[in-house]
Amino acid sequence: MEKVNVLIEALPYIKKFYGKTFVIKYGGSIMEHTQAKKAFIEDVVLLKLVGINIIIVHGGGPNISKMLKKLDIPSEFINGLRVTDEATMEVVEMVLSGKVNKEIAGELCQHGISALGISGRDSNLIKAKKIASNQEGQDDLGCVGAVEEINKDLIEDLLQSGHVPVISPVAADYAGNIYNINADYAAAEISSALKAEKLILLSDVKGLYKDFNNPDTFISEVTSVEIQKYLYEGVITGGMIPKMQCCIQAIQDGTKDVHVIDGRKEHSLILEIFTNDGSGTMIRGI
Repeated sequence: MEKVNVLIEALPYIKKFYGKTFVIKYGGSIMEHTQAKKAFIEDVVLLKLVGINIIIVHGGGPNISKMLKKLDIPSEFINGLRVTDEATMEVVEMVLSGKVNKEIAGELCQHGISALGISGRDSNLIKAKKIASNQEGQDDLGCVGAVEEINKDLIEDLLQSGHVPVISPVAADYAGNIYNINADYAAAEISSALKAEKLILLSDVKGLYKDFNNPDTFISEVTSVEIQKYLYEGVITGGMIPKMQCCIQAIQDGTKDVHVIDGRKEHSLILEIFTNDGSGTMIRGI
């Protein structure tokens, strides 16, 4: 009966989200956890089989760092962004578009899912522009870019054809210069362009807390307006600031809801989507 009750609890969510579009950002740090990675693939397969349109945007920072170390290319970060010269950019594209991207697509295909691994450069899927690490432009990050335009028609065509697009956040500008894009922001821009039902950010934390040192202050559901208030009051700090800013922007630009969940927890994705209690923080649009 316990198993039956779980299925019954999931039923209204399956009905509600049938035919809807979810954009999932799959973080590179989660790929280091073998069981969590396996569970993620199984969750995506389940979501797809119950009729949800899935788009995966992935990172791969740890994989990039390993390859750079192997090639004896130094790594430097400014405000959490990797300084990317031309040599580093070659490695970034090789690892993200050549290795990580195809591994994810291949694992989904093994389950009978028609997954298609593509880069932001393919068919101008993501057009980018160069960014600096601060408004004054004093710190040059090299080949690090921000999203300027999304080819949503291509993504919609892939979804209508039954594919699961697996997208590496490597893009180019109109002159052909290649850039590394932060995967959170790439996923948010794609989600907004498609007016997705959900943007789901798999992270290495459970979600949002009013005080990260106190687990009792966990926030399971919040509005984007409340998030802005928490940012203003300094409740949200550190690396969660840009992530929450990204979430707010996604909602303002057309995403219905955003979820931040711990991708290291096995099956956290379907727990968040198909259960009443969820597993992470849901940020609701107004």
